[in-house]
Amino acid sequence: MASGWPGQVWAARPGGRIWAVCIAAGLAVALGLQPFRLWPLAILGLAAGLAVIGRQSGPRQAAWAGFAFGLGHFALALGWIVEPFLVDAARYGWMAPFAVLFMAAGMALFWAVAAGVGSMAPRRMPGLVAAFGAAELARGYVLTGFPWAQPGQVLIDTPLVQLAAWVGPGGLTAALIAVAGLLAMARPVPVLAGVALLAGGWAAGSARLTRPEPQAPGAMLRLVQPNAAQNLKWDPDLAATFFDRLLSETAAAPARGAPRPDLVIWPETALPYLVEQSPELIGIITAAAQGSAVALGRQRVHDGRGWNSLTVYDPSGATLASYDKHHLVPFGEYIPLGDLAYDLFGLKAFAAQTGRAYTAGPGSRVLALGPRLGTALPLICYEAVFPQDVRSAPARPDWILQITNDAWFGSFSGPFQHAAQSQLRAVESGLPLIRVGNTGVTEVIDARGRVLASLPFGTQGHLDAALPGALPPTLYWRWGEWPLLVWLAGLATLAMAVRRRPGA
Repeated sequence: MASGWPGQVWAARPGGRIWAVCIAAGLAVALGLQPFRLWPLAILGLAAGLAVIGRQSGPRQAAWAGFAFGLGHFALALGWIVEPFLVDAARYGWMAPFAVLFMAAGMALFWAVAAGVGSMAPRRMPGLVAAFGAAELARGYVLTGFPWAQPGQVLIDTPLVQLAAWVGPGGLTAALIAVAGLLAMARPVPVLAGVALLAGGWAAGSARLTRPEPQAPGAMLRLVQPNAAQNLKWDPDLAATFFDRLLSETAAAPARGAPRPDLVIWPETALPYLVEQSPELIGIITAAAQGSAVALGRQRVHDGRGWNSLTVYDPSGATLASYDKHHLVPFGEYIPLGDLAYDLFGLKAFAAQTGRAYTAGPGSRVLALGPRLGTALPLICYEAVFPQDVRSAPARPDWILQITNDAWFGSFSGPFQHAAQSQLRAVESGLPLIRVGNTGVTEVIDARGRVLASLPFGTQGHLDAALPGALPPTLYWRWGEWPLLVWLAGLATLAMAVRRRPGA
């Protein structure tokens, strides 16, 4: 017989039927995300998962049900995590299944804790709603954070996403969980209240979308998509081919009657050479731009260290502005404690200071690009997943510039989920976002999160588009997570203070 708390926790796991229902409910939530976008099914799945968790006999049983619920959701939602291991499948392909399992299980632990803690409240469903809302907020911060696949992201293609301008992405998720909690109670009044909340949110979002558009600054941009496959991107024999693609798209004539762009933008790590070793490259690039400034993603090196960088060159080739990525991908761009391992034990394999990983930049910065282009907040790839990386800007910019290489994420779900989160960043900040990807998704997003123009995914090309205008600062930009924290604290207090009634 199992003894001690580990044995007791293991013994409390639910039976196969509960596991199956919770996993299926989690899968349904994931089907609300790209590329499926079945958001009504996601709401029902969220409600079903909460209903099953709410009927468990105790916190341990509820935690196991929450873990199964999260496991189903994250295994499908984060299935793209196998793609980096398939770039060199012969060497790393065997790791792919373990990557999905460990990532899904790690994220599911947040839902397990939420289910266990929430089920201890006298009023169980409000307790679960508060706990799940808090867990999803925490998931964006703990261990550098990973807020990908939050339930609220299923609403990005609906007017309901406009609520993020007031409550942020965490509030959007918490609100959706609250609606699902009302539906999970399966009684007429709570269900009607949940439907009314959805309808009210839809009406408020639709009304925001009908408001006048902000004035555009008049600047023209060229977004360049070279379409370099990840398994070929760093092949020395193909470097000249990919560089020529970038140059040809940069030099291409505008449409008849259209002016040359004010700024040409290349994606993350687009330049296949090191400027430090070949400084003549900048003259070649600016000559192709024919009077336009150029913002390009490149690898920057200095004193044995390397950075994932964005540099803006003016038409003369002088550096106008630069930025080093500061929110790096754990185990992808750096190894946690890698420098400490080198300092203590001389282990070079994982240390940024020995050039074996990227060095993090000093933090967010706003780039001043001149009177027509205004100021831009640069985000490199993964940084666009984090609302706090946008709000941490030292000043409010006029627009957001994201360069990325989503070739790492395959071509099924990862790039499109990543791009959808960029739309969310635009909504919550009230700023237009320009997104330039190596293989896509390359698009122009206005300050309310609508895609105004885009390039086909997985093709070579360029897109000339006007820079959209910015809206006034949103409530979320001004207050951040504080309104959500107050609401969660109030809901948790209510859940603890009110005695549970039969069937609650």
